[in-house]
Amino acid sequence: MTQSQTDPAAEAALLEAYAAGDAAAARTLASTYTPLVFAHAFRMLNDRAEAEDVAQDAMLRLWRQAPGWDAQGGASVRTWLYRVTANLCIDRLRKARPDGLPEDLEIADGGLGAEEQMQDEARRLALQDALMQLPDRQRQAVVLRHIEGLGNMEIAQIMDIGPRAVESLTARGKRALTALLSGQRKDLGYTDDTVQTSY
Repeated sequence: MTQSQTDPAAEAALLEAYAAGDAAAARTLASTYTPLVFAHAFRMLNDRAEAEDVAQDAMLRLWRQAPGWDAQGGASVRTWLYRVTANLCIDRLRKARPDGLPEDLEIADGGLGAEEQMQDEARRLALQDALMQLPDRQRQAVVLRHIEGLGNMEIAQIMDIGPRAVESLTARGKRALTALLSGQRKDLGYTDDTVQTSY
């Protein structure tokens, strides 16, 4: 099930099967949604261990919600999980202090040479560092829109705000990211006047 193919009836059927003890349904739910939840939590928290904890907590909440899931009366499972994940992340951010970038990040092997991999990793780390400097709500809106690729209406549901507020938050967030990253353009290997703000 891809992001664009979420079917509320199919999601409800999976949750119903899980609630009835179907192990295959549990595996499908976990394999479909845990990577999305973890990725979103990591982008919000910039801490792998914290993101794993949030992902586990969010999925546990979904398991508890499964027996009473109402496909007709609420958001899709994906939207619900993004909202729960965002709220858990915001709670953790309020309790914690930003402490820099994680030390255990691995450079992904995308078939690039060592120099290109290092350049890509430097860009990714610079973007993550800049994201962590944004106010929580701006960071959440920018991540959901420009990294997760969600539409404004779904983001509005997740953040419990109107679509215009989403547009405002993402616009302010993008301007702030551009300002934060523009001084690093040359160091990050960009030769034109733009700094990419996506992974």
